[in-house]
Amino acid sequence: MTFDLILKNGTVHTPGGAESVDVGVRGGRIAAIGTVLGDAGTVIDCTGLDVLPGCIDSQVHFREPGLEHKEDLESGSRAAVLGGVTAVFEMPNTNPNTDTAERVHDKLARAHHRMWCDHAFYVGATADNAEQLRELERIPGTSGVKIFMGASTGSLLVDDDGALSRVLASGTRRVAIHAEDEARMNARKDLRVEGDPSSHPVWRDDESAMIATKRIIDLARKARRRIHILHVTTPAELQYIGQHKDIATCEVTPQHLTLAAEDAYPRLGTYAQMNPPIRSQAHRDGLWHWLNQGVPDVLGSDHAPHTIEEKAKAYPASPSGMPGVQTLVPLLLNHVAEGRLSLRRFIELTSSGPQRVFGLTGKGRIALGYDADFTVVDLKKRWTVGRDWLASRCDWSPFEGMDLTGKAVGTIIRGHRVMWEDTLANEAIGEPVRFEATEFV
Repeated sequence: MTFDLILKNGTVHTPGGAESVDVGVRGGRIAAIGTVLGDAGTVIDCTGLDVLPGCIDSQVHFREPGLEHKEDLESGSRAAVLGGVTAVFEMPNTNPNTDTAERVHDKLARAHHRMWCDHAFYVGATADNAEQLRELERIPGTSGVKIFMGASTGSLLVDDDGALSRVLASGTRRVAIHAEDEARMNARKDLRVEGDPSSHPVWRDDESAMIATKRIIDLARKARRRIHILHVTTPAELQYIGQHKDIATCEVTPQHLTLAAEDAYPRLGTYAQMNPPIRSQAHRDGLWHWLNQGVPDVLGSDHAPHTIEEKAKAYPASPSGMPGVQTLVPLLLNHVAEGRLSLRRFIELTSSGPQRVFGLTGKGRIALGYDADFTVVDLKKRWTVGRDWLASRCDWSPFEGMDLTGKAVGTIIRGHRVMWEDTLANEAIGEPVRFEATEFV
């Protein structure tokens, strides 16, 4: 047999486990898995490397249109593939918000072969567009509907039960939720301390998150609508979500699994500020407990860049959010190296998990007929996160200077070697992600 590409001599992570096999690619899809496959136009020697299913980051904010001084679709996706990410789901709180069919199609047009990775875009829910969401969520290239229950970057907010119920009643796809209770946070604004970002988790406290999580699960059950709760930060929420898995899936982020308030705020100041907040070491340990119990379904970076000048403002005038798409894979591989996370669980959280939760077509596993998306990693590589490696337009990372073990050395998307050893291909080839819910629209 003849192939366009063969990956040879690597440890390949198929649904059956790790195997010493080669992978043949033809026409952008996996055409063979075995030992002696044949000839290929391109052969990549993966000796000493692990070939994982392409990693999917299901929560990024690339800021285009309207906020391109922070990031844009090209720069954000370039950071993604340099970090080993093959596909992203981008959030709707841009300027203007992505809340109409016209604005969804505008993003898809901006992204075509300008984004380095494959992509899908969320539709932002509002009180005004609730009845249109059942049509908007079925536009090919959309990853579903996103609800902000608590105010964050941008103007998208749906915080009362009546409007939330109308949104949940309109459509069938799983709805992504930013679960912080707006009323409680408004009542606690006086707890913010001028110039002290460590007061951020005091203001946006555990109960702000728990109230919103309980409210949205109750409303989702009444509406018979599946939901996906983003960036969960408290162990109590994960314990509660674990009792409602029939209707609710959830995400945790590398930031909340890696940083702890006791160190992060004194060391990083406003650069540690995000929504929901970085919380205590006890919270972080609790997230790991429930992750190892199998409760979180996916890991997303919540890549949310702001410029150095913006983050330098005194708290609470400083904006919330930090970049993370480029560091998602290496941070998690470092947790693998240090024994907190198995490689199998990592794959579940970054590839097969997103496929299952969001109903992706042709992605999420190394299997015949699937897209030839691979994140090729060196599990033993020791290195330091340097600013010269970062590609985000914001030009900083809370993990700069961190010593890590494990790094993506290759990003292959639909058989195209988009990144190899920190070097990009000559052109971007990103295409919309396909979903079961929109495949035959």
